Amino acid sequence: MEDLIRYAPDLAQGFLENVKLSIVGAIASLILGTVLVAMRVSPTPVLRAAGTIYVNVVRNTPLTLVLAFSALGLSDTLGLVLSGEPRTNSFWIVSMGLSAYTAAFVCEALRSGINTVPMGQAEAARAIGLTFTQSLTMIILPQAFRAVIAPLGSVMIAMIKNSTVAVAGGFAADIAANMKEAFDQVGASIPIFIGVVIAFMAVTLPIGYLTGYLARRLAVVR
Repeated sequence: MEDLIRYAPDLAQGFLENVKLSIVGAIASLILGTVLVAMRVSPTPVLRAAGTIYVNVVRNTPLTLVLAFSALGLSDTLGLVLSGEPRTNSFWIVSMGLSAYTAAFVCEALRSGINTVPMGQAEAARAIGLTFTQSLTMIILPQAFRAVIAPLGSVMIAMIKNSTVAVAGGFAADIAANMKEAFDQVGASIPIFIGVVIAFMAVTLPIGYLTGYLARRLAVVR
């Protein structure tokens, strides 16, 4: 019990760092995923090809490799610096990798929502003189988002759990080392596992219930 109390602050800090990563990743991935889906349904072949290649490559690449590339490629090799404080810089680098990875799944969820919008609505938009961008932002995407609230919730839940591998990008390595030491302590592993499970359930379960409720409440009636 004394070992558990001694390592409790590091465990709590590690969980809070996961929550911060998840918040930044959720916002950034929704924005990037929306841009990607616009590229994938664009009438411009080059944009469609670029969006398709991005989604297929990133979605089929392990997240650990994406985060490692973010740390080794963007930070170490290219020298990308987003903050003068190393820990903060590592946070933003890992956030970029997590967001880029999750955006591919957001894109595919939104594309499935676009497929639920009747083709006649897009044709009617063109008939009244709306451009592709106008019809996409004012008619198609609003309905697509409403159609895939529940799937997007599942993507966000998966991203929250994926944030636990942020150490692959070099973020919070000191906390990870302390947590490993805590796991090695006799009798401390099981309470730590139970506590981590409860903490993540406290975050993910409300998201699941909320998105399920919103999906029923905001469903588009055809």
